[in-house]
Amino acid sequence: MAEVVRVLVIEDHPLYRQAVAALVSGMDGWEVIGAFGDAESALAHATAADLVVLDLGLPGMDGITALRSFIDLNPALRVLVLTMSEEPTALSAAIRRGAHGYLVKGAEPEDIERALRGVIRDQVVFDASLAAAALDTGSRPPAAVDLAFPMLTRREVEVLDLVAAGRSNAEISGALFVSQKTARNHVSSILTKLGWTRAEAIARARDAGLGRTRPR
Repeated sequence: MAEVVRVLVIEDHPLYRQAVAALVSGMDGWEVIGAFGDAESALAHATAADLVVLDLGLPGMDGITALRSFIDLNPALRVLVLTMSEEPTALSAAIRRGAHGYLVKGAEPEDIERALRGVIRDQVVFDASLAAAALDTGSRPPAAVDLAFPMLTRREVEVLDLVAAGRSNAEISGALFVSQKTARNHVSSILTKLGWTRAEAIARARDAGLGRTRPR
């Protein structure tokens, strides 16, 4: 571990961003090297950081996409997601893209500090109330799904999973932190590739083991 842990805080709400930055700055041996309201501004500092505290509901580049971009730029980087979303699909997506921790906003400061210290020590730290649900939604054998839908990208399989669960395009947008236009384009691409109507996609995807998340 570095002698001084260098941290980026990415959070679009100014007061919460300031609060998290103050918490980190108050930890002995920790330093905030940047606090940003969007991911694009922070990416230039990825190689200088040891850890990123990342919100998912960001303007511009969404947090899930940003997470992968940070890891691509700096594979040694640790990422703690700190967000409002209690969606198991969001937690699952964050795990798949390399997050080392996931906390829901509202966590006590001592819990955030404990998570930060755990993540920088290569521990995996997730909100206990979400972990079981995320493991359930993510427990399908990936190989089986890939064999059923080899023409789909990983992202499209995530979207198809939500379609099979009966989610609307607006709900898919919220669950994956993308715009409704992007969600609609993903669904359209999936249906075009598969040559199915939405109803057929729901039925066949469920037969393949998708759709175990439930509409809210």
